[in-house]
Amino acid sequence: MATSREFVEQDYVIEHIRQTFQCTVLWCEGRACLEYGTEEELYRISKYIQENFDKDLLDVFFTAIESIPLES
Repeated sequence: MATSREFVEQDYVIEHIRQTFQCTVLWCEGRACLEYGTEEELYRISKYIQENFDKDLLDVFFTAIESIPLES
């Protein structure tokens, strides 16, 4: 996908990220929060958003939190 300088709807970016990466989007009081697995994944998502949508991660998501591993 080429970098676009046009306005891109936040919901479009969020849905695109959900389909491209294995991450979870949580909603808190109507605001999207990114739940990621590793620091590397967060870096890749952030870089992808910058390169493809010309936005910072926190322009799209209210916050980003690391997933808590499930105990077995």
